[in-house]
Amino acid sequence: MVETANHHQPASAPPPPALPLGAARGPTWPPAEQLQQLQYCIHSNPSWPEACLLAFQHYIVMLGTTVLIATTLVPRMGGDHGDKARVIQTILFMAGLNTLLQTLLGTRLPTVMGASFAFLLPVLAIINDLGDENFTTGHERFVHTMRTIQGSMIVSSFVNIILGYSKAWGNLTRLFSPIVLVPVVCVVGLGLFMRGFPVLANCVEIGLPMLILLVVAQQYLKRIIPKGHIILERFALLFCIGIIWAFAAILTVAGAYNNVPEQTKMSCRTDHSFLIQSAPWIKFPYPFQWGTPIFRASHVFGMIGAALVTSAESTGTFFAAARLSGATPPPAHVLSRSIGLQGVGMLLEGIFGAAVGTTASVENVGLLGLTHIGSRRVVQISTAFMIFFSIFGKFGALFASIPLSIFAAVYCVLFGIVAAVGISFIQFANNNSLRNLYVLGLSLFLGISIPQYFVTNTDLNNGHGPVRADGQWFNNIVNTLFSSPPAVAMIVGTLLDNTLDWKHTINDRGIPWWVPFQNRNGDVRNDEFYSLPLRINEYIPTRFL
Repeated sequence: MVETANHHQPASAPPPPALPLGAARGPTWPPAEQLQQLQYCIHSNPSWPEACLLAFQHYIVMLGTTVLIATTLVPRMGGDHGDKARVIQTILFMAGLNTLLQTLLGTRLPTVMGASFAFLLPVLAIINDLGDENFTTGHERFVHTMRTIQGSMIVSSFVNIILGYSKAWGNLTRLFSPIVLVPVVCVVGLGLFMRGFPVLANCVEIGLPMLILLVVAQQYLKRIIPKGHIILERFALLFCIGIIWAFAAILTVAGAYNNVPEQTKMSCRTDHSFLIQSAPWIKFPYPFQWGTPIFRASHVFGMIGAALVTSAESTGTFFAAARLSGATPPPAHVLSRSIGLQGVGMLLEGIFGAAVGTTASVENVGLLGLTHIGSRRVVQISTAFMIFFSIFGKFGALFASIPLSIFAAVYCVLFGIVAAVGISFIQFANNNSLRNLYVLGLSLFLGISIPQYFVTNTDLNNGHGPVRADGQWFNNIVNTLFSSPPAVAMIVGTLLDNTLDWKHTINDRGIPWWVPFQNRNGDVRNDEFYSLPLRINEYIPTRFL
């Protein structure tokens, strides 16, 4: 017999480690600092002919906001169609100049600096305050209003200049984390929802076909026709605008809008802006073209609120632009110099007599994601189109006659892309943390809800918002500040993220990933993306860089 009592069974192998829930069903995606599907990043460039077409596309996209703001403000000032054409020309000229400055000496990101809606409330307040004064003609009222706006913008521009070049704004952004970036960048896009489908619906027979055609041509058709993939991906927007614009012109000529409400005519007709008839052939914007600026302390405070709002809006847009152009998040010193330079641009806008200041254009950043082209050179070339069409008014007026519903359809896509980019920042933090979800949810919801309350309860006829204390200066600042989704999301998110159990959740908040990008030498790529051209940094004091 064989003894078996002392024989031991071999030890069984330990069970394999449990896979994360759902891992067996498919791959998981690690965080990626750069989007892999970009065809040209910030410092790579397409061919010159292609770059020029892409640049023209950027010009067309930013034109809608410019025309909409001028159409909203100029009639209330007492201006006629010729005045509106000159205002559009001045805004375009300053947009081109400020975009060139920002891409050369500011953030160096491919961002267009376009007209900002943040200035609507303070400008409307100025218009209302001047409503009781007597003027012999509407044009005289318009010129006086423009001079008052000029004075307010000149004074308030120093707020951004001081915030930027004192590095105060950069130090504020050091308090950010991916948990703050998500709601801020999201509402940069989502907060403009009233410029999307509500404007499209004013002329649904033009706007809706534009939206459907753009989605089908740019996303589906390029997959059905592989040979046309590149062309459709990059230039479908231009093709679609041309087709629907021609369709709108046919409806206009056929008399489809002869007996419709005025609002429908403004949104549908291709000839109702009267810009082609009233725009001068050649008109060069020049300093103090409306006359000597008028300075009133009561009007300055509203503009100060708008200046702060544009700083918040531009900051969120810069982070989205960095992601869509293949760059690292902009460091604190880059954001400081960009906001300071934005203040310089606002000063120039006051001197040249633009009706509103500029901010980083959300729609143009969305265009980077739509075309997969994040090239800085393309945006710099687009400034040539802005300046050219601002001087040669008849040519610029032709494209400005594109119905607003077409622009609104385009914005539905572009604003959505920017909002989605904001969501992508959550990958750098712990999105399974209930603490993080609380901060994200509250910041995102209040960032949309509070501004909607302020906008809904603002009378556009007189610029009065829901806050109506005894001090009008206080009302103007608060109403302007809390009408901005990015500003509200930034305030709420920064406060919550830096006070709610912040010491024990550093890793969950994504701080280890975030901190290197905030220092000048924290990441080796920072200098690659954000260094100034021609070694200018060697001749400028560090505090201004």
